[in-house]
Amino acid sequence: MDQISPLATARMFLPKLPSVLKSAVYHSLWLSPTSTKWDLRTELTIAFLRSFMGGSKITPILRQQRFTLKDSGIKGDTWVSKVTLPAPSEADDILRLVISAIDALKQYGGEQYTIPSLAPVEAEWTGYRSNVSASRPRPDLSEAQHYEKLMSETTSDVTILYLHGGALFLCDPSSHRPTTTKLARLTGGRCLSLRYRLSPQVAFPAALLDVLVAYLSLLYPPPGALHDPVHASKIIISSDSAGGNLSLALIQLLLQINRTSTSSNLRFHNTTISLPIALPAGVALSSPWCDLTRSLPSIISNAQYDYLPPPLTSTAIAHFPADEVWPTNPPRGDVYCETSMMCHPLVSPLAASDWRGACPVWFGVGEEMLADEASAVASKMAKQGVKVRWEMFEAMPHCFAIVLGTCGLEATRRFYDDWAGFCKMAVVAGEDIDTKGTILEAKTCKEREVLVEELSPLGDEEIIRRMRAKQEERRAGTEGEAKLMPRL
Repeated sequence: MDQISPLATARMFLPKLPSVLKSAVYHSLWLSPTSTKWDLRTELTIAFLRSFMGGSKITPILRQQRFTLKDSGIKGDTWVSKVTLPAPSEADDILRLVISAIDALKQYGGEQYTIPSLAPVEAEWTGYRSNVSASRPRPDLSEAQHYEKLMSETTSDVTILYLHGGALFLCDPSSHRPTTTKLARLTGGRCLSLRYRLSPQVAFPAALLDVLVAYLSLLYPPPGALHDPVHASKIIISSDSAGGNLSLALIQLLLQINRTSTSSNLRFHNTTISLPIALPAGVALSSPWCDLTRSLPSIISNAQYDYLPPPLTSTAIAHFPADEVWPTNPPRGDVYCETSMMCHPLVSPLAASDWRGACPVWFGVGEEMLADEASAVASKMAKQGVKVRWEMFEAMPHCFAIVLGTCGLEATRRFYDDWAGFCKMAVVAGEDIDTKGTILEAKTCKEREVLVEELSPLGDEEIIRRMRAKQEERRAGTEGEAKLMPRL
């Protein structure tokens, strides 16, 4: 892919310097509200991110998307084997099951969505490559040979299906290779990092359909696959941000299929699969985006610790500038879905009412703008008997372990260790995992236990009321499109 020129980079960064320098001065004089929580490097990094994502000029969607899809190449301690998972045939049952689940979970009437096509799904098998320098080039081998090399360095049975973040319209497996490589190294396993279809070029449920195809392809490899069948007890669904949305939606989808299917089996690539579909060993979530309506209080109250832009509060309609992909034809009110679908549990998992039977789930979050929605989902799960591990890091922003990975923070090291530790524990211990909640202090990571069942003070009815109210605002056009981030 094309690389960004030095001149273009300078044009992007130079206008941001005044605000970043101001942050440095305020931090040094102890005038910043985060001076006691962050070091200077963290303060400057967050200032840079805020200046990009919260600027007054909004970049067209396609330009933002292309920026995050640029591949800087594969080198150093990463094994990557690029694969394409073939699309199921029209005779298979996958699309029918997805449509049936969506329709059964409609809650209010009037929800509309576009039935997606079945498509091949690209992905990257990613593993840790030991004993090489950071500049070591990728060997000139076939993808099958790269996979063999990757597998030769795995030391555990952990297989992670990784779903990248990016507001459902940005990023790629290539942008998340540092994360998947680190998880592979810490678990001794491998990651299948999915290139699911991005919005707005496609709408819900295309990305979710891709995720289901990938999960079933792990369990039941299609013809030509490099991998052998992977038992569900060895699979972890892991993700960050918007990928967390898809991870939780996949679990809801599997639960719904298993509860309501009138058939005892389904067809997938000429293979007959017995129902129910086995759930994975666990789900591991970094700062999951559970509520597309952005309706809960932490969206405002935790803004001082985050870099995500707040929802618009003026009555002016905010639009992404028009380009080849936006507005869509016909127009829709959200980048990812029709506005009428925003409170559907497969679009906003915060709205899901029943998590009974779900596999163990790990939540790793900061004191961020999305904290309330994650805590509400975790609390409901725990109340319904799901095994939940909850870790909140004081004063840390959205996906901090990923965006602050080079800052040398103890919180980042601890986050990755616990993230990978859960993946290994879920594969080894399974249902023996106990529910536990922990808050970790800024800088020291000193622990304080909390009851997961009591994380959220908001009741189910209040949460749905807030979501519906925000949905109506969006329907009226007062908030513009989607998450409005990042503004590159």
